[in-house]
Amino acid sequence: MKKLIKTLIVPAMALVFMQAAFLMQPACAEKLSPFSLKGIDGKQYNVSSLKGCPLFILYFFDPDSMPCQEGIIWLSNMKEKYKGMDVRIWAVTTAPAEKARGFCRKTGAKFPVLLDNAGISALYKADVILPTVLIVGPSFQIMDKLQGGGKGLEVMVVRIAERELQRKNFQVAEKLGREVIKKNPSNVRAHVVTGYAELKTGRTEKAKKIFSTVAQKPGKGEILGTEGLAAVYAYKGDSQKAMELSDKVIKKAPKRAYPHVIKGNILYAKGKKKAAKHEFQAAVKSPKAEPFQQGVRFNQLGRLYASVGKYEEARKLYDQAVTIDPYYVEGMANKGVTYEKQGKWDKALSSYQKALKIDNRDAVSALLARKAEEMLELQRDAQRSKRIDRLVKELAQRYREQKKLPPPEDQWTSRPMVLTFLGFREQGTLPERDGLPLFFTSQLADYLNSSGRVKVVERVILDKLLQELNLGSSDLADRDTALRLGKILAAKLIGTGSFYYLPGSTLLSMRMIDTETSRISMVENRSIQSMSGMDRELLALNRNILKEVTEKYPLRGYIVQAEGTDRVMINIGSMQGVVLGTMFRVIEEGNPIVYKGRRLVGAPSVKGLIKVIKVEPGLSHAKILKAEKPLARDDKIEEIAGDGSSAI
Repeated sequence: MKKLIKTLIVPAMALVFMQAAFLMQPACAEKLSPFSLKGIDGKQYNVSSLKGCPLFILYFFDPDSMPCQEGIIWLSNMKEKYKGMDVRIWAVTTAPAEKARGFCRKTGAKFPVLLDNAGISALYKADVILPTVLIVGPSFQIMDKLQGGGKGLEVMVVRIAERELQRKNFQVAEKLGREVIKKNPSNVRAHVVTGYAELKTGRTEKAKKIFSTVAQKPGKGEILGTEGLAAVYAYKGDSQKAMELSDKVIKKAPKRAYPHVIKGNILYAKGKKKAAKHEFQAAVKSPKAEPFQQGVRFNQLGRLYASVGKYEEARKLYDQAVTIDPYYVEGMANKGVTYEKQGKWDKALSSYQKALKIDNRDAVSALLARKAEEMLELQRDAQRSKRIDRLVKELAQRYREQKKLPPPEDQWTSRPMVLTFLGFREQGTLPERDGLPLFFTSQLADYLNSSGRVKVVERVILDKLLQELNLGSSDLADRDTALRLGKILAAKLIGTGSFYYLPGSTLLSMRMIDTETSRISMVENRSIQSMSGMDRELLALNRNILKEVTEKYPLRGYIVQAEGTDRVMINIGSMQGVVLGTMFRVIEEGNPIVYKGRRLVGAPSVKGLIKVIKVEPGLSHAKILKAEKPLARDDKIEEIAGDGSSAI
């Protein structure tokens, strides 16, 4: 009788719950209860084993239900079709083991099927309306509970697509959305998630076309489509059109949050921070937003508070962003930056580590966590900390007294090529991520230091010196101040510039300034489209800076002594930037000629070529590749850019 009732109820109730499932918001406060069930394979499955899993689907089913079979088949195909998806699936049934096994053979289920004899189905009211689907996020947070078959399968696919959009798996989200559209072209939410996936990957025209189509549909379609178009125009930089469309949505659907976020970003970029704050506050108070828009409304208000030093208020908002969207890695990383700005390195590290638990691929959180660990290690190393504090005091005194380092006695031999990065300004809209200049300069410094050719001033020394001198970002924007600091730090070059944030990209303008001549040695202007694009740009900048240094500031020194017939020792080593394979020309200066009272000196002639084969801190050993004359002590050497092949 019970089985008969379930068989009759399931098809009838599915239609009732179908619409409810479609409208259901994430169940942020509810967490998956711990349980352990045996699978049809005889193994025991404990939910605790899924700790750290970013996306978990619990599928309650009845073997006799056709909609349940359809869902199982789709989920199995999804696992095969989208292999890049980091998702785990467990199916749960109260049916006997043999029936469950037969069902699996029929549907080809490619994930564990568990036998519920512990009342887990009843706990989630999944013993009557089947299928019931729980979509579970980080920390076992139940984000969606969907019930019913038929159209309910569409709802499930769209929900998974939305979660993939939150996780920044844009291509998977787009494909899932299109899969639903292909079967049901009238599914508004599938169009919306596909449109935002296209927009997030920079395909603005495709996104515009999708949202234009959705906006023509009455009711919710018009609202969501217009909202999407506002996002597209904001991305393209047409702020007037974006503002008009946002206002149109707010007028028709005053509880929508995302139009306020769009307006807030535009107003912030125009310097109207008070008006931007009003819009971000309105976004936080507005309850209606798509799952992938929920976190950003709290984050942007937090970013604004953090920009004026209201760190405690900002942290509360970042926490809300991550609570409502457990995939919102930006919120947790931004929280870490607020602690870092206050020198609370232990709390900063904890926040960065939590961000990496949300997304272990996040490059910004990984680098900031590593830097925080270095700062904590320094604090534990009392002797090194004292040495740095002494150095900072000396540097600060020299800065205040405007003392310059005495010139070296040897004007020819190169000193270490030291760089520092100072005074990068942030302009434009308010990016979701805080600390991008910090990430950028730290990563670039790591690349440059690893080359061995240049040395970048340690961030800890720079930070402590700025704190000692009470210099802020506005002070460092002054060129004279930056140059004075660079000279005190014995830096030959200062890297400075600006980040101009646009909705879809970041424009980087960087200048390298020679501290001795005050001339701009190098200018780089780049457009960074995404975080992955930033890494490419960093590598390209690293190459260009090293090339510039080699060409404009070649290493120079002397031959100390000849070592046999084919080897020489030179008076510069790794401290000055010599690396294995560095090529030098051995030069011989001609005798000056006095003509009509003027002293004329011709270009030096090349006496030979050498290549470094062994490097020590203060000297190097080189192989003689070519010698027009015997090489001898005190012969001058000068670095050759590139591999030196053109000079041989």
